[in-house]
Amino acid sequence: MFSRRNRRPKSPDLLKAWESLDAGDVPGALRQVRAAGEDQPLAEVALVVRRAAGAAGFDDLAEAAAALAADPENPRALYRFGWACIERGASYLAVPALREALHRSDGSPTVLHELVSAYEDEGRHREAVAELTRFEGGFAHWPSRYLLVYNAVMAGDLEVARRQHALLPDPEDAQWQGARDRQNRMLERAADAERAGALGPADLRGWQYVIGGAVLGTLSPYGFDAGMNGRYAWLQDTPAQCLRGLLRLRTLLAAAEVPARSVSLLPDRDSRILGLAAAQVLGLPAEPFAAGRADTVVVAYDLDRLSAHEDGPAVIRELLERAPGQVLHEHASCWTDPPAITADSVGLLHQSVVAPWGEQLRQGADGGVERGPADGRPEQEIAAEIAAADPAGDPGDGEGPADTDAGFAAFATAVRGTWLRGDRARLRSAGPVPSSRFA
Repeated sequence: MFSRRNRRPKSPDLLKAWESLDAGDVPGALRQVRAAGEDQPLAEVALVVRRAAGAAGFDDLAEAAAALAADPENPRALYRFGWACIERGASYLAVPALREALHRSDGSPTVLHELVSAYEDEGRHREAVAELTRFEGGFAHWPSRYLLVYNAVMAGDLEVARRQHALLPDPEDAQWQGARDRQNRMLERAADAERAGALGPADLRGWQYVIGGAVLGTLSPYGFDAGMNGRYAWLQDTPAQCLRGLLRLRTLLAAAEVPARSVSLLPDRDSRILGLAAAQVLGLPAEPFAAGRADTVVVAYDLDRLSAHEDGPAVIRELLERAPGQVLHEHASCWTDPPAITADSVGLLHQSVVAPWGEQLRQGADGGVERGPADGRPEQEIAAEIAAADPAGDPGDGEGPADTDAGFAAFATAVRGTWLRGDRARLRSAGPVPSSRFA
């Protein structure tokens, strides 16, 4: 008797994914599915996903995929598959199924919101705006119009965002009040950022401030014409780059007239090194981090590395809500996988970074490239080297806009009225300014 478990996809692209599963390569199979695009037959996609999810032990996704493979026109099966994909961090798989479910369910708000969630996870905010706008005539303000405003901001369309925001009443349900407040702050930050510049499609510093409240200290001087737009891909960091970030932090604190009285040292080694350097640059005493301390600058090298420290998760929770006068500075922030909280000041944005004292690449004796040992010197000694570095900026490849100290100071002055407000919620998206990313 024929078994559904013996079925194979017919699409040549999906057959490649199937062959990857034959070889035990689940990640490779899912990469093949993604590369095949969103026009593949959903029943055949579900066959591949069922098998991949089963191999990974994701029983919920495997069951949802099996149901979709058996009945690919069933709106409930389409929705359950999309929901399970989002829950398992595979929103790109959810989009075509949820689009079809939306079509077959006559615009169900539940399905619409799930599709918007998938688009948000993928950074496809313009498509989210388009879908929400199609159903604007009949949807509720909360959450549908709220989502429309949010995605319009994240897509860089402030005209639509402001028009829709003006139509959005305060929520009757208290659960949405925090979202309302965060959205109000986003649009207030946008007004300030516009005074500093035009908020054009490549204004990375401006849009980072709008979407998350972080002031970006430095822009990468490489790869603007290659689509990097001020972000780094892989970076081998230097003491000079660390110092440059700290000097921009000093300018920001002065512009905002922040009365900092100390630098708080976080528990991971990378952050302690940079924190000790910050204390020298800012002329402040350094002391171990303490929850709730006011009027202090908390310095992290990379918040993801802090999270990996045994005390990191607890510290991250304590930093989510800002103490009075507290400023959180993160030197190197990953933009492709943002940290659990968003810092108030960010030195640079990267996809992958090696700290100056880490295992940096170097030329070996045979002329090849090798990874050198980490710098095991005392933290104070490395910090002093950072504070004494040459702060002159890297000229880069000459393709990008000038990132001058005067330009940064003007931006810091323009946004000081809306800086340091609200919580430090995680950024789920890179926002309107795209950048090339590498596998």
